[in-house]
Amino acid sequence: MTKNNSKVTFKGGYITLVGNEIKVGDVAPDFTVLGGGLAPVKLSDYKGKVVILSIYPSIDTPVCAAQNRTFNKEAASLSENIAILGISNDLPFAQSRFCAAEGIDKVVSASDYRDLDFSHKYGFLIEELRLLARGTVVVDKDGIVRHVEYVAEATHEPNYEAALEVAKKLV
Repeated sequence: MTKNNSKVTFKGGYITLVGNEIKVGDVAPDFTVLGGGLAPVKLSDYKGKVVILSIYPSIDTPVCAAQNRTFNKEAASLSENIAILGISNDLPFAQSRFCAAEGIDKVVSASDYRDLDFSHKYGFLIEELRLLARGTVVVDKDGIVRHVEYVAEATHEPNYEAALEVAKKLV
């Protein structure tokens, strides 16, 4: 398995990211994850839209919950030509429960737990924990990666403003 060269820590200790490290300018690989009700969700389902991928370790932690709340709040003021996918290895049932309880209705929650398809294609899988590292990826309407952030410390929030600014400029 390919190792991602990004230097990322989890609670201060270095972790190993597995999969292909995605970079600005890459053609965004299509992937399949599972949405609510175990329905497949693909990046290609959003062809023609700008897509923000909001990646996080586990919905049941304060930082991950904050990340989902923040992107959901920001999504209300974004163009309908921008979609936000929240991706973790949580079970879709846990994601759905959290979103229902928190009123998250603008971020599409998706789980990579089954096949790790997204994880391997984008290099976000934490080998030691089988969770995803935290980060953001912005893909333009033509399927080209325009922004990537592997958050240096997985317990910290991503740079929301950077991802949102890039997405808004692409519409």
